[in-house]
Amino acid sequence: SSTNSLTLEMEHARRKAENTVTELWYFLDSILGKSDTEKSQMPLKLPELRESLQGYKRKLFGDFEKLRTANKADVYRKQRLQELGDLIQRRLEYLQNPTDCKTAKKLVCILTRSCGFACQMHHCLHCVISAYALGRSLVLKSRSSLYASESFDSVFEPMSSSCLAAQFNDTTKWPGALDYKSSDNTIFLTSEENYSPPNPAFLPPAVPADLAQELSILHGNPSAWWIGQLARYIFRLKTNLLEEVISRGEKAGFTNTIVGIHIRRTDKLIAEAASYPVEEYMYHVKEYYDQIERTQLGITRRVYIATDEPTVFSEAIKKYPNYKFINDFNGTRTATMANRNSKESLHGIITDVYHLARCDYLVCTFSSNVCRLAYELMQTIQGDSSRNVRSLDVIYVFYGQNSHVFTAIEAYRSNKTGHIELTPGDVIYVRRNHCNGFSKGTNKRSSQKGLFPSYKAEDTVVAADMPTYPQVPLKLSKETSKDSVALEKKY
Repeated sequence: SSTNSLTLEMEHARRKAENTVTELWYFLDSILGKSDTEKSQMPLKLPELRESLQGYKRKLFGDFEKLRTANKADVYRKQRLQELGDLIQRRLEYLQNPTDCKTAKKLVCILTRSCGFACQMHHCLHCVISAYALGRSLVLKSRSSLYASESFDSVFEPMSSSCLAAQFNDTTKWPGALDYKSSDNTIFLTSEENYSPPNPAFLPPAVPADLAQELSILHGNPSAWWIGQLARYIFRLKTNLLEEVISRGEKAGFTNTIVGIHIRRTDKLIAEAASYPVEEYMYHVKEYYDQIERTQLGITRRVYIATDEPTVFSEAIKKYPNYKFINDFNGTRTATMANRNSKESLHGIITDVYHLARCDYLVCTFSSNVCRLAYELMQTIQGDSSRNVRSLDVIYVFYGQNSHVFTAIEAYRSNKTGHIELTPGDVIYVRRNHCNGFSKGTNKRSSQKGLFPSYKAEDTVVAADMPTYPQVPLKLSKETSKDSVALEKKY
């Protein structure tokens, strides 16, 4: 195909990237290779050095963008990811709408946690992952409401048109039937994360084995894409709410190109996460727009702010007059502690998640369920946007997941305290990327815990055996596909 053939465009982009790296090394070596006396006499100070390095970085990112889009590979990548995403939606539609609910294999999942909207969404996603991996229709029950007695049914389209409630026969409590070929009619998962050790292999970061190889080629974070597709099935807003959400965005002035930032300042900071000043978010927003301005001079620097603290918006406007800040004022007001559990607050957070997922770039904290949900949904809209985010704290995880596995690709030895040894092929359970060139993890072979250079290991795509749903067509006819696209635009 054209994406695999050698072209002048592709080779030119590769050579430019190689040349930029070579010139960067010449620049650094000319400084670092000097004696201490020579260094002390250098006119180049740290701020100037930083500015020069930022120039090299932007040039490199520009080169990589040319590589990414060479030969229209980006068009193919986005189109194919859309096709695979639509396949997942068809499989879920098939799974959730059995011809006979009474005899169909079911997973009854009871949501027991009382927490915010995005937190509830992720608990629900545990159930959807389990149902898909076990080949069972999901029947969702909740012992707590979202906000103001509102339920999932009040804001989303039903998970099923034929199997919302049914008589349950031959029931088995989890984990009595982990094998998706089990003959048990109904499995009860009494708490959506109450898996008996060890966790089932199908939990994130695993992706379906039949899609794993292609996803490894097409996407930089297959696990986030996979979870995003399941979230996409849940996040089908009812028509009246969808119209309200779109209208709120239009009134606020939401349009691309735009960066989304999610700043939380109230309840979650008591126990879950640290607070970060507006400046830390805006540093990365500025970096994003500085990169874009290399090719799009004079672009309007739009920023969508989602926050639970109304003063953040006025603070940003005052400190950054060269940016156009956009905010759903109603959502911010109702997200405050006093109004957080109202119906209006629920609509506000849904509005924020909807628009954050449609931003070109996100700056937020992955410790936040809102940030992760927006990032996951972003993957279903924009193709491979795995790198279109900057988290100010932790790396991307799905809470309750199996270990995040990296594989060492180069050896590493260091006498520094707190560093671990690597040999090629070592499996590393990574806990954190410190964004200073080092990550922290545990070497499975040696059981050592500590730091290692991030570039010496790569993320491992984990494939798990799941049903392939042969009853569902892999591709649709052109006519049916058009109908599918029209339906998708609705959401």
